[in-house]
Amino acid sequence: MTSRVEIDEDSETKGSMWVLDQKLDQPMDEEAGRLSNMYKEKKFSVLLLLRLAYQSLGVVYGDLGTSPLYVFYNTFPHGISDPEDVIGALSLIIYSLTLIPLIKYVFIVCKANDNGQGGTFALYSLLCRHAKVKTIPNQHRTDEELTTYSRSKFHEHSFAAKTKGWLEKRSSRKNALLILVLVGTSMVVGDGILTPAISVLSAAGGIKVNHPHVSSDVVVLVAVVILVGLFSLQRYGTDRVGWLFAPVVLLWFLLIGGIGMFNIWKYDKTILRAFSPVYIFHYFRRRGMDGWTSLGGVLLSITGTEALFADLAHFRVAAIQIAFTVVVFPCLLLAYSGQAAYLMNNTEHVADVFYHSIPDSIYWPVFVVATAAAVVASQATITATFSIIKQALAHGCFPRVKVVHTSKNFLGQIYVPDINWILMVLCIAVTAGFKNQSQIGNAYGTAVVVVMLVTTLLMILIMILVWRCHWIIALIFTGLSLVVECGYFSAVLFKVDQGGWVPLVIAAAFLIIMYVWHYGTVKRYEFELHSKVSMAWVLGLGPSLGLVRVPGIGLVYTELASGVPHIFSHFITNLPAIHSVVVFVCVKYLPVYTVPEEERFLVKRIGTKDFHMFRCVARYGYKDLHKKDDDFEKKLFDSIFLFVRLESMMEGCSDSDEYSLYGQQTERSRDGLLIASHGNAAPASSNVGTTLSSVDSIVPVGSNTVRSCEQASSNHTDSDEIEFLIRCRDAGVVHILGNTVIRTRESKFFKRIAVDYVYAFLRKICRENSVIFNVPHESLLNVGQIFYV
Repeated sequence: MTSRVEIDEDSETKGSMWVLDQKLDQPMDEEAGRLSNMYKEKKFSVLLLLRLAYQSLGVVYGDLGTSPLYVFYNTFPHGISDPEDVIGALSLIIYSLTLIPLIKYVFIVCKANDNGQGGTFALYSLLCRHAKVKTIPNQHRTDEELTTYSRSKFHEHSFAAKTKGWLEKRSSRKNALLILVLVGTSMVVGDGILTPAISVLSAAGGIKVNHPHVSSDVVVLVAVVILVGLFSLQRYGTDRVGWLFAPVVLLWFLLIGGIGMFNIWKYDKTILRAFSPVYIFHYFRRRGMDGWTSLGGVLLSITGTEALFADLAHFRVAAIQIAFTVVVFPCLLLAYSGQAAYLMNNTEHVADVFYHSIPDSIYWPVFVVATAAAVVASQATITATFSIIKQALAHGCFPRVKVVHTSKNFLGQIYVPDINWILMVLCIAVTAGFKNQSQIGNAYGTAVVVVMLVTTLLMILIMILVWRCHWIIALIFTGLSLVVECGYFSAVLFKVDQGGWVPLVIAAAFLIIMYVWHYGTVKRYEFELHSKVSMAWVLGLGPSLGLVRVPGIGLVYTELASGVPHIFSHFITNLPAIHSVVVFVCVKYLPVYTVPEEERFLVKRIGTKDFHMFRCVARYGYKDLHKKDDDFEKKLFDSIFLFVRLESMMEGCSDSDEYSLYGQQTERSRDGLLIASHGNAAPASSNVGTTLSSVDSIVPVGSNTVRSCEQASSNHTDSDEIEFLIRCRDAGVVHILGNTVIRTRESKFFKRIAVDYVYAFLRKICRENSVIFNVPHESLLNVGQIFYV
């Protein structure tokens, strides 16, 4: 409550009292405004969450939702001999849906996301931050101070610390972990091929149920036409596609749930006894080995679960949890229970039980919705494939391909054209080649269960290193998961010769591509690291570098974050001139989902000022897209200008040589000062929102500190160097890239094939670095050289 004081004096006094009164009222106004904003933000957050939950139906749950089209047929491919078997199969489906998608993924695995990013590579990124298991050693201790580089700290004698030490001790363990991740990634790509094939073919098969005279070739042709249309829609992006597909999937879930309730009421209400797990025991005892191999068909009821985790980049975890528990899970239970109730009285219709169980009056409307839902089902795994390929690309495990961000609101929504068309061709080949959903189902089950096993094995390390759970809890989770998943895996092994070989072949091809590419990338980095030029040699050349310094700026791209690359010595050895200003640019990806703009660049000076040489490291996360930085060159130069200004300010401080900027600890070396900047070169007189960090402590820099440095450095103006840099930039900027060819010295057959042929072929067909870096063709200079590994 504010008391107003009225003094009847001159206007100046009244004015002063009015200002005082305003100041007294201001806290209440600010508090009211703050509460109002909090209410609006909460309301907006809830509305956004509900919107994302609704949209996730169209992108994430299509695959899981269309499984009722083919599960019972693949569970009983040779027909049903005893109606009681239907109850046992339904019980298996109910508990599979409860244990795997609901408990394991929605409420446990989804929480292991990397700041909203899901998939096997997101788990791998978390592990790379908590243990030194990354096979490309291009990280610096300054990277660990990023705001997005979150990680847990261990007690020296804890079980987590021992596990970390065990992983880091041998490179073979690091490679084994990487191969495990690549296997899971390859199988996700296989899912992206098989899901559209089985979903669309099963939906199109409804034509034959109502018109038996239609040939299978017509059904396959219809499926192929639908698939071509589906993959052609991908370029419009997840945001638009999600809003188009979400109503279809919501209607689909409501329809199958409603039809399930109708069939339970009409055919057999006692089917609900399948919720008792006792019937699972009776099922296996009665059917023996046939019952065990039928798990391959039951497994199809939980397909799409891994896509649920991989598509986290597109939606929040809470949105996915709401959509599953409120809509997806209850509707699926009703759908399977309704089909089982129908089969209790019509065992001969197991091949097309879904379409046979539809009431005649709504058959064709449901057929149309089923076909549309099958298209949506394919969308889930296609989207997951795009996400995981982008993550693999950032980790140096996939050849450079074009990645397009399709949404301005959600950075994780992407489209990869090359992968899209490869998936389409392979998907059509599988559909037209098999023409039988049973064999495609066998292949599909193999891919799904392998991805689940990979996720379970990675979750062991996540629970120990990231969540710091007690090893007993991790053991319980692992044991329960492996009991279920190994059962499914043993069942699908019996069907490898019945179509199960398809995902193995596809996964093997992608695994070879990814591992060979990663191997070549690591060897190239190691060669550059070992052959880099010593700083003493560069400084010994003098400010002119023993060459003619021509006007302009040369941006030398390298993979090294420190030291002078071999490409530079190769360049100046063969050419008699170099630019007046040389900047070594390193673009590297870190095991984080994103690097904030204000922490993107690190800048150092090489040598003394008269050398005019700098190093700039541009850091990105696996969700970031370098190509999106159309003004990358401008940001780079702004960072250098800001560095020069702040360096000049620091020269006036007595202990300036012990400091670096933006909280980054620096090495006291001849490389000089280190600065992380967002690239907006603020004038030296502005309030610099940064910190100075000495070797021993971090000291906040306020405006007073900056002013004192400005006053101290008044005799050390930076205007001359800034003007010189601007003149050089205006004279022209040349981008110098290394065009390296890798060859092997060894005569080992497999290594020679991998390096000299496979890796060389992949480098030839992938995108050029100049395209990735958005370099103008007229400003490009390629320096060729051969590396031997």
